[in-house]
Amino acid sequence: MSNYKMIVLDLDGTLMSSKNEISPKTKEALLKAQEQGVMIVLASGRPTYGMTKAAKELRLDQYPGYILSYNGGRIIESHSNEMIYDKSLTPEICHELYDLAREMNVNIMAYEDAAIVTADNDQYIQKEANINGMPINRVENFKDSVTFNSVKCLCTADPEYLEKVEIKMKERLGERLSITRSLPFFLEFMPQNINKAYSLQKLLDHVGLDQSQLIACGDGYNDLSMIDFAGLGVAMGNAVSEVKKAANYITSTNDEDGIAHVIEKFIFTA
Repeated sequence: MSNYKMIVLDLDGTLMSSKNEISPKTKEALLKAQEQGVMIVLASGRPTYGMTKAAKELRLDQYPGYILSYNGGRIIESHSNEMIYDKSLTPEICHELYDLAREMNVNIMAYEDAAIVTADNDQYIQKEANINGMPINRVENFKDSVTFNSVKCLCTADPEYLEKVEIKMKERLGERLSITRSLPFFLEFMPQNINKAYSLQKLLDHVGLDQSQLIACGDGYNDLSMIDFAGLGVAMGNAVSEVKKAANYITSTNDEDGIAHVIEKFIFTA
C-alpha cells in the first residue's frame, strides 16, 4: 500500500490538456485513487470559480477533496464548501499596484466574487476570462471600482517584457507581497507568504497528514514551492526547466496522460 495519501495537482499545463480538458485516462486514474482513500487537491493560480468545473468532473464533492485557489490564497473543502483558509489584498494595496502597473506600462485586474474587474483590455485579460469562464467587469476607473478585498491582482503583458517587470516589481514590493509568474504573460500579486507550499502546510495540519505523504504535480513557476515541499515533487514533461530541476520525478506531458502515469507508478503499484 502506498504511503502517499494526498495528490496535489496544478490545473493548466498539468491536469488539463492543451485543449483545456481532463483526459479520460487521467480522470479514470484519479477517480480510482479517490476510491482507495487518496485525497485529491486542485491547486492553481485560478480563481475558485474557474476551478469548480474540474472539481465536479473529478467528483471532489463526493470525497474528501479540496480546492486551493489563487495560488494558495484560499482553500475550500469541496463537499461542504467550507472555507479552510482565506487571505486577501486590501483595496489600498490594489490601488498601489494599479499605480505601479501604469508606471511600468502593464495591464492589471482584480477579482470580485465570480468576475474580473479591470479598466484595461488585451488578449491576456481575455485569456484569463476564457480559462476560468468568468465575465469581465470593465470599469472606467479602477481605483473607484475596487473598494473590496481581492485575493490577488494580476498584471499582463508580453512574456519578454513582463519578465523585466517582474524583477522591478520584486525590487519595489518583494518584502511586502508574494509575486510570481503563473504563466509567462501573467504576473500575480498576493499577500506575503502566500504560495502553494505555505497553504498546503495549512491544509495538511487541517487533515492530519504530513508532507512526506504528499505528491505534488506541476509545470509552472508558481508550482516550484509545492514541488520543493512535497514528499514527491513531480514535474510534467512540458514543465519549465526550473520545475524539472526541482522535481524528484519527471512524468510525461499533460497531453500524454502524465498524471495517470504518476498515479499508476506511485499509488497503484507502490
